[in-house]
Amino acid sequence: MLDKEMREPLFDYLDEHFGKIRIIEEKNILKSRADVLGIVKGAIIGFEIKSDSDTYVRLNTQVKDYDRFCDYAYLVIGKSHLLHAGEHVPDHWGIICISDEVKMIREAKLCPKVKFTDQLGLLWRNELTEILLNNHFPKYTSKNKKEIVKFLIEKVDNDLLREQMTDCLFERDYNIFDGAKKTVKKKSSSGKKRKRPPKPVGVTHVIMGRKRRRKK
Repeated sequence: MLDKEMREPLFDYLDEHFGKIRIIEEKNILKSRADVLGIVKGAIIGFEIKSDSDTYVRLNTQVKDYDRFCDYAYLVIGKSHLLHAGEHVPDHWGIICISDEVKMIREAKLCPKVKFTDQLGLLWRNELTEILLNNHFPKYTSKNKKEIVKFLIEKVDNDLLREQMTDCLFERDYNIFDGAKKTVKKKSSSGKKRKRPPKPVGVTHVIMGRKRRRKK
């Protein structure tokens, strides 16, 4: 089974298993690109897909990067990897197998090396500002993102902050983002400045509020 054939059954399964979940595909995290990030209340869940035609060559690096950004992580495999998949990921990683059906082989446990600062770094500046205001702090326009993240971790209960973070990621509109309405001025051959639209945000696909298929 190929990667593209595994995704739709996986998404349907996640809808059933987790309930309210937002799926973000192909998200860059450090040196890796996460195949799927699932956003649920208070947690970020990572899913690395290894189809029947994939190898484990890059998995060691991918595991390290997932472990920093995700509260829980799963290896999603084709049937050919079933016997040896557990040898390639830490014990806290879960395993999901997709063949004729989707089966949970092992539930994930909390990633012991997850870094809250890295997770909050996924937020846009306007989202961090929203969290500041929701916690009755000023906007701190003079602070950069790193300084705001540090301030929030120090001043806000981390369980509450984690819920606010995932709420922002869940509600995020990828069609409207910081700088979306800005244009870049560029000189034409005549010497006059002309406007060109900004490049689209670098996220391949976002699914929110998926409707579960009714069984006939």
